[in-house]
Amino acid sequence: MSASQSSPERRWWQFGHVWLVISGPAIVVVASFVTLYLAATGKDPVLDEDYYRKGMEINKTLADNPSSLAPATMARNHAATGVRLTPAEP
Repeated sequence: MSASQSSPERRWWQFGHVWLVISGPAIVVVASFVTLYLAATGKDPVLDEDYYRKGMEINKTLADNPSSLAPATMARNHAATGVRLTPAEP
């Protein structure tokens, strides 16, 4: 038997590793279209309609009670210096 008679030539799509190589980029393309759809149709409210007024109310609340910032201040100082402070008694 000669080599040409023993096995017919196979086309490129009949090899499994070709589909393995093609499937990676094809999945990425499909995922990008899904992401585009989700980004285009989803609503992302970043700011509230009256964000400025609410921010001013928060600032007034914090100004009325400065001890409410004490835990944040202590944590900031501890992170910067490594010195652990004990909270002051009110």
